Amino acid sequence: MADSSAIDERIEMLKAFDDTKAGVKGLNNAGLFKLPEIFVRPPEEVAAELKHEKAQVQVEVPVIDLSSVDDAGRRKQIVEQVRSSAETWGFFQVVNHGIPLPVLDGMIDGVRAFIDQDVDEKKKYYSRDITRSVRYNSNYDLFQSKTASWRDTLSISVNSASHLLNPMDLPPVCRYSTVEYSKHVEKLGNIVLGLLSEALGLKTEFLGDMECLKGHRLHCHYYPACPEPELAIGLMKHSDSGFLTILLQNQLVSGLQVLYEGRWIDIQPVQGALVINIGDLLQLVSNGKFRSNEHRAIANRTGPRISVGCFFSGPITNSNKIYGPIDQLITQENPALYKEIVLSEYLMKFLSTGLDNYRALDYYKL
Repeated sequence: MADSSAIDERIEMLKAFDDTKAGVKGLNNAGLFKLPEIFVRPPEEVAAELKHEKAQVQVEVPVIDLSSVDDAGRRKQIVEQVRSSAETWGFFQVVNHGIPLPVLDGMIDGVRAFIDQDVDEKKKYYSRDITRSVRYNSNYDLFQSKTASWRDTLSISVNSASHLLNPMDLPPVCRYSTVEYSKHVEKLGNIVLGLLSEALGLKTEFLGDMECLKGHRLHCHYYPACPEPELAIGLMKHSDSGFLTILLQNQLVSGLQVLYEGRWIDIQPVQGALVINIGDLLQLVSNGKFRSNEHRAIANRTGPRISVGCFFSGPITNSNKIYGPIDQLITQENPALYKEIVLSEYLMKFLSTGLDNYRALDYYKL
């Protein structure tokens, strides 16, 4: 058991860091040569990384071309590619997805502009209140996780009732770019969900009718250059809690890795591409047919790396919404693998647990 004085000392260091409201970017601006203690991973974790170097395997996450997705013959091919990727990797990249490159670049530039502002301007949005539609902080689980991650995040919750929160609530430097990107990424989410429905042998609108995409959140992550990246982590190993995630990465610095057959595989940024991954809730309702895979973001000596994850987690304001394995996918040969969940309880459990200690589906297996 950890020494209580050491725990108290760590809490004080976390509070001191949080009170600056300057985030990891503030540490980076100070020109640090040594990683602050709260960001140093346990020695055994670092040793394991050195012992098991990433394999030099010739394998890459599938890239799926969505052009002519409404053509019947072409669509059949795309659905098969989506099915295969969702069942094996739980990840794939999409190109020719319909979102213009200037919209993608504008979103990345907007995040950079927000983070590059003076601290006093960013402090207006700094908060750990999860009910706020727009909030900026470093590590949502700062006080729950064993190791702080080397990243800052601007989180934006979209109001499904009015399509988008009041644009005036958004920071001015990224207001227009966020509104534009949000509109486009929601359309893409509906297209991908339709393909996933068909890949399950269901009607195109099936998952949409379940309200899997009702509202979404944008988590805009900023990973500055790290003085000792071998000791740090950008984002802990985890699986996403919702139904579906669409991730935009900038092209300058890679960092996203997916765990595939026991090895960490880089997901290299492809210009104009977006990364799609299956979340825990989609694994649950598909009764394990689709795979919610673990992934992480590593720290880098160069930076910044900027990514924008769009998370579709269902109607989170509906406290009584229940999800379970889809009836049509349950047979005598394939019985239900998971219990039903109450969405609000499920998400609160996620938000109150450190990301490094959480694997949602473990709690709901039958």
